[in-house]
Amino acid sequence: MRKTLSVAMIAMNEEANLPRTLESVKWADEIVLVDSGSKDRTLEIAESYGAKTSYHAFDGHGEQKNVALDLCTMDWILLLDADEVLTPELQEEIQRTLAGEPPFGAYWIPRLNLILGRWMRHGGFYPDHKLRLFRRGAARLSEGVGPHSTPQFEGAKGTLKHDMLHYAYPDLTVYLEHMNRYSSEIAVLLHQRGRVSRSVFAFAGNVVLNPLATFLYNYFFRLGFLDGREGLLLHINHSVYIHWKFIKAWWLDRERG
Repeated sequence: MRKTLSVAMIAMNEEANLPRTLESVKWADEIVLVDSGSKDRTLEIAESYGAKTSYHAFDGHGEQKNVALDLCTMDWILLLDADEVLTPELQEEIQRTLAGEPPFGAYWIPRLNLILGRWMRHGGFYPDHKLRLFRRGAARLSEGVGPHSTPQFEGAKGTLKHDMLHYAYPDLTVYLEHMNRYSSEIAVLLHQRGRVSRSVFAFAGNVVLNPLATFLYNYFFRLGFLDGREGLLLHINHSVYIHWKFIKAWWLDRERG
């Protein structure tokens, strides 16, 4: 017997991305979108695709997504970001998986990321497996961990073959804005956990050596250089992001100390 599917999403001012995303999941039995106060056409677009929309004040990435999970009513849930799109091949694979009795209770999905106008296939950014398809009630997202919250599922997991497309950072302006915002969020968490680089050795390790080692590992050993100039920019700025989050945590400690 076919298993029914809910698509769970959160959004805030996503009118540019949403039509492309919703078009790829319009076949699902239910679309649930939790909005945190959009001022654009996000809700109008979502409702035009038959989505069930609701408002919830943003209290963290994992927290907000758990609200969306709790509103789903179908057998299975596909957790999707507003800038992610299912390829036709992935749509068919999910439908086949749910057509009978899935052998696993949750599935990893490979994700292909568009960064600075290029699909990144090297440097540790592909396959960027995400646990996004699972039985309703079987997984929850970690909370209090900032923008990189992931679903937690205990048990054997399967892996789907076809890609989910992530229109992550199409241009440099968006990329730098996100990295600045995300590093600030992570810095607060690092500060709360006491990872504030107070000693000279911790400061040098976190602020200098960690970013440098990350660049060398991803760009050379994980073949990031095969993604051209865009790959070089990505790995330089990803290392700067690591530098930012640690130096921001150190600065918070200095200001509050």
